Amino acid sequence: MAKLCLIRHGQSEWNLENKFTGWVDVDLSEEGVKQAKHAGKLIADAGLEFDQAYTSVLKRAIKTLHYALDESNQLWIPEMKSWRLNERHYGALQGHNKERAAEKYGPDQVHIWRRSYDVLPPLLSADDEGSATKDRRYADLDPRAIPAGENLKTTLERVIPFWQDEIAPKLLDHKNVIVAAHGNSLRALTKYIEGISDEDIMDVEIATGDPIVYDIDENLNIVSKTKLDENR
Repeated sequence: MAKLCLIRHGQSEWNLENKFTGWVDVDLSEEGVKQAKHAGKLIADAGLEFDQAYTSVLKRAIKTLHYALDESNQLWIPEMKSWRLNERHYGALQGHNKERAAEKYGPDQVHIWRRSYDVLPPLLSADDEGSATKDRRYADLDPRAIPAGENLKTTLERVIPFWQDEIAPKLLDHKNVIVAAHGNSLRALTKYIEGISDEDIMDVEIATGDPIVYDIDENLNIVSKTKLDENR
């Protein structure tokens, strides 16, 4: 039996400002730091020990991982960062306040962009100064792999190869794994490993800073799922 722990990063500065963030490399807020440290305390209190850590290439997830591991005295474990665990790319909506976007495009349209499984947001031009094609951390990627905007379906399509190539083999080798990532990349991963339908995943929310722990058997089936809390 192996354990898989998922943590959505703590509150970011743009979460606080109610902005679409996506691939923009926004830092944790003061509250987000507290949430990440608290997640580590819950992990320590539960006696969880990990063999491998994974996170995205965005600092709000990286710092969440580091704070959580530091609080649980496991900062030394091997760590791998991948763009495949990045947040969903919100296209041209990135940086826009969600309420003002609703005023501009209409609340129904913004709701569809945010919550639909397979509807893309307005795409970001590759010439835009905020395009990830200009970011050094993605320089080794085929430019065609860098999204101009994503929905949950396309996010899942890039997350699953990472699960298959990196995370699943560790679990099959009886290694305990911790993944610190983002709301939508973790929703995509949750959809896949739990077999959640396209319709039902739209109602799944993953809270910031709350560790979710799965017991995984030798066939990668979920034996149990636990959300760590103060009462554990």
